[in-house]
Amino acid sequence: MAHPAPLQSFLGGLSIPIPVHALTLLNGNVFGISGFCHRAVKGNVEGMAGVAGLVLGGSLVALIEGKAPVALSLPIAQVALSGFLVGLGTKLSNGCTSGYVLLAFFRFIANHSHSDTWFVDYRVYRYAHLLHGDLPAVGAFDWTLGPTGAKYLAYQLLPLAASFLLYTVGRRLKVRNGAVNSDASSKSVAHSEETTTLLSSDPTSDTNDATKPNYHHEPQSPLRILAFFTTSVQFALALQLSGLTDPIRVISFLLLPLHKAFDPSLAFLAAGALPLAMGLYRYGRGNETPALGGKWGIPKGGPIDLKLLTGAAIFGVGWGMAGICPGPSLINFGRALTAGANASQIAIWLAALVGGGLLA
Repeated sequence: MAHPAPLQSFLGGLSIPIPVHALTLLNGNVFGISGFCHRAVKGNVEGMAGVAGLVLGGSLVALIEGKAPVALSLPIAQVALSGFLVGLGTKLSNGCTSGYVLLAFFRFIANHSHSDTWFVDYRVYRYAHLLHGDLPAVGAFDWTLGPTGAKYLAYQLLPLAASFLLYTVGRRLKVRNGAVNSDASSKSVAHSEETTTLLSSDPTSDTNDATKPNYHHEPQSPLRILAFFTTSVQFALALQLSGLTDPIRVISFLLLPLHKAFDPSLAFLAAGALPLAMGLYRYGRGNETPALGGKWGIPKGGPIDLKLLTGAAIFGVGWGMAGICPGPSLINFGRALTAGANASQIAIWLAALVGGGLLA
């Protein structure tokens, strides 16, 4: 019997926007885990770092919990189909639940071009009811942090400190590079003036304006990769605390309040995550210049087209089938590998996810 854990989910929700926003400030990227997966398969190092951080976070969860994730009580074919549909849907609609859903809300964009603004639709509820309507009633509410909640909060401080350090290093490098470029520009101006003086007697000479200082900060690739890794570890710990890594809790939430098995915990997650995410993005994004170099890659709103709607629907069906999406699957995979049990199901789901993404 499942027990709703609103306090754990709320504090987990408060924790989730922090690594999401940290990656935005450090690298100018959205914390999109489906994107990590799809890019990692194609050899993108930053995507690989994000995936590795989530898997390592899952390993830490195994050490904290002292056990493997609960095995899915689903046929292997259904597990594989769920992963395939999630992979196909996220690739078509360019997103899944994680950084994108927060981005959609804290940008106040109703027509954001990612599946997260559409995934809670009729199809999700319908398939959750059809496939999991026989779940037992939930038990009494657990208003405590549980035996491990405080540990998840405390252990997040380590990767958070790493993000602060990366931000400080990146800003110092930017200032230093700006000073170097400014000095080089000053020398160029002096040389230009000297050349102008020497050639001023020549009526055929053509002088140019002095070059303006260049303060562009080239991407620090190793630091950017480390930022993906550290924020992913922190995100994994926050997601575990929130309860979103538990497929039964996810499915129970999708069953709606009229069902006896309905678990409202994830509503408390949203209550914690969304206001903080909105505030961080609205008031804490600075001048939209990544601290570790590179371009500001936060997407703008886009059209609602057939591809978006189709991808969102496919994702919704796959998510409702098993209660798993890319982030929780990677965390549970790391947890299962470390604990030495129940890894095969998750590996099949992840392989199917990759297959669906490659097909799109």
